[in-house]
Amino acid sequence: MADADVRDPQLPLCYIAYPTSLTLQSANAIQTWTTLRELRRLAPSTLALIPRSWRAPSHFTAVGARHLPRPAIGRLSRLHRTTLLYYLEHSLFAWMCLGALLLERLRGRRYGAIYIRQTVCAAWWAGCLGRLYGAPVIYEAHDWESHNPSRAKERWAVGLLHLMDRVALTRSAAVVSLTEHFLRQLRADGWLPRNSAVIPDAFDALVYQPEDRATARHHLGLDPDVLLVVYAGMTFSYRGLDRLVAAFAAAALPNARLIFVGGRPTEIEGLRAQAEQLGLLTQLLLTGPQPQTEVAHYLAAADLLVIPDTVTDVTASPLKLFEYMAMGRPIITVDLPALREVINEQAARFVRRGSITELAAALRELAADPDHREAMGHAARRQAQAWTYTRRAERILAVAATVELPSWRTGIVTKQG
Repeated sequence: MADADVRDPQLPLCYIAYPTSLTLQSANAIQTWTTLRELRRLAPSTLALIPRSWRAPSHFTAVGARHLPRPAIGRLSRLHRTTLLYYLEHSLFAWMCLGALLLERLRGRRYGAIYIRQTVCAAWWAGCLGRLYGAPVIYEAHDWESHNPSRAKERWAVGLLHLMDRVALTRSAAVVSLTEHFLRQLRADGWLPRNSAVIPDAFDALVYQPEDRATARHHLGLDPDVLLVVYAGMTFSYRGLDRLVAAFAAAALPNARLIFVGGRPTEIEGLRAQAEQLGLLTQLLLTGPQPQTEVAHYLAAADLLVIPDTVTDVTASPLKLFEYMAMGRPIITVDLPALREVINEQAARFVRRGSITELAAALRELAADPDHREAMGHAARRQAQAWTYTRRAERILAVAATVELPSWRTGIVTKQG
């Protein structure tokens, strides 16, 4: 959908989200917070509904979110480990949102579309709550719940997971996907949303701006003459970072350091142990979690930025890719069609998933060619300009301006075959 089509919906948008961290300690929280900031700037009447435990600190107040009490049923999983308790928690929150919106209607405020980026809430709203309230539902799908590594593992719950996916994806008035490849997969599976749009993740242009490499290294106290290979992420799980350490060792780069920014304590210790085993401790820097402003300095200080793997494939749209691009540095990344929707070979060196040999070869190749690195960095910065959060908010508002409440009988899909 072209940005030129953006127009304010006749009635304001309600945005429902369930971020995993109210203090922006997770990627989904950062994406939600920054999207809301830009939505509220472009359409100030946008209402955001976010759960919060009693008196818990929340950065979402700064973007005008309304906090509803969090029904913290999921915490009971400490007694019995199961994701099903979180499904119950999210279900109750979906109904609480309906109550909040009905109270808004009594005050004379009505919302023209409900935008949801949480699977369980989306299933409830697409399945029945949207019709009860009288507004179309837009579901921002990040993956199938049935593919989620944290999904319910009970064997009998498999049918429930597929039901949630099917209702959320086929009963919503529109589906927003992070990638075109996810929409293609939905079509291949026979699910054809009548209204759909591709709206990838983005970078925060207020934080991730190009910075002189030498200035960034001086700020961080890093050697100005060492080749720096950098990875940044809040969590390291499922990202193939052990392969990056192994590839760095295999590349045998003289006068080079490998820096990991972020991570949880157990993840950091695992990488430290691997580096010690490989004799790399003197070349490894593990910074631990850093504020976004400091992360930007580390990216600016880098000679090479790396994404060895992603958690998903057809839905892969990692925030770090957009942030890397915005800083104007060359990128080595796993070769996934979803990532090629965002960046091409002018700015990225693609390597086969799981191949330590190819990753090591890419490190050696680019380490030896500073002119090529410089050209790739300029290309990355140019390509990043399509993926700001302002553009993301514009695209969301454009979708909201087109949706209508679907027929209860027909839904929004036609079955192939």
